[in-house]
Amino acid sequence: MSTIEPLLEIRNLTVARGGSRVLQIPSFVLHANETVALIGPNGTGKSSFLLALAGLLPLESGEIFYRKQAIVPGFGSNEYRRKLAMVFQEPLLFDTTVFNNVAAGLKLRHVNTREIHERVDACLERFSIAHLTDRSARKLSGGEAQRTSLARAFATNPEVILLDEPFVALDPPARQALIIDLEHALRESGTTAIVTTHDQMDALRLADRMVVMQQGEIVQSGSPSAVNNQPATEFVATFVGMENIFTGMVTEADNGLFSVSVEGQTMQIMGDGVPHESVVICIRPEHVVVSLTNPETPTSIRNIFPGTVSKIVQLGLFTKVYLDCGFPLIASITNQSLESLELRPGCQVLASFKATSVHVFRKG
Repeated sequence: MSTIEPLLEIRNLTVARGGSRVLQIPSFVLHANETVALIGPNGTGKSSFLLALAGLLPLESGEIFYRKQAIVPGFGSNEYRRKLAMVFQEPLLFDTTVFNNVAAGLKLRHVNTREIHERVDACLERFSIAHLTDRSARKLSGGEAQRTSLARAFATNPEVILLDEPFVALDPPARQALIIDLEHALRESGTTAIVTTHDQMDALRLADRMVVMQQGEIVQSGSPSAVNNQPATEFVATFVGMENIFTGMVTEADNGLFSVSVEGQTMQIMGDGVPHESVVICIRPEHVVVSLTNPETPTSIRNIFPGTVSKIVQLGLFTKVYLDCGFPLIASITNQSLESLELRPGCQVLASFKATSVHVFRKG
């Protein structure tokens, strides 16, 4: 993707609010037809990033380029803003009908009446609110209001749409339905998008690329698979749900396999380690297998540890099993597995994970 000309580019951007610096982004590139999920905990600068891109937050320093054209106040900024649309956490709707709300941006652009009706009708259908066309915006549910806000944004045929936590205020059924419709809208229209979220599942569902922010800075950018399975820092590992994170010392290394001592136990890991080096080990809980006995047949699994179940937490379709293996370990298993294994606190079990399931990086 690096050979493709960027649609939007940031260079050395900094933003300050209330005397404190809230953003420091040396570089960021957005390509056409790409959906980027900007993820991170609340207060890490995600919304400020979108506001800066939209020209709604003044820059302390740095430049924004759109199709290689520098955007500065009074020089190309109005044309640039017309290519953008932004959807906020709370729908900002006018006190009029759904139709008039969706048509608002088109009227400001002096689009002719026939085309307004065609575009509005298409977007009302796209977001499943055609039956609400004459309803007052004041009588909409939260999900209906957000659908109206999205329809209004897409009606202007933006080249880039900025979505700031668009699902955060919705109940789970409305949230899931809207994510599905938004995903279809982005793919069908080819609209380039940046969506901020602190929900990892939203990012996995929508994004071609995930960008992780911490304290106003980008700390990792990559495919959803790479960010989730190969986090660059302990912060990223924690945020994307690794849960099993340990500090250890490399004791041996040979032929693409190395051993790490963790709290008196030895883990074997695929890769190139350096003896006596301090490392951070990350294991996703879904990669940990829980069983009651040793396998009867030879197995390729190199890491098998006896342990005791200390706690069980059921989370919908899956269950978190907390283990004491001489070190704390968390496994994520299906409820069916929980039932068949008859697990309960105090049970003696075996926990195992493959050497290829472990991600390691040097301790900074």
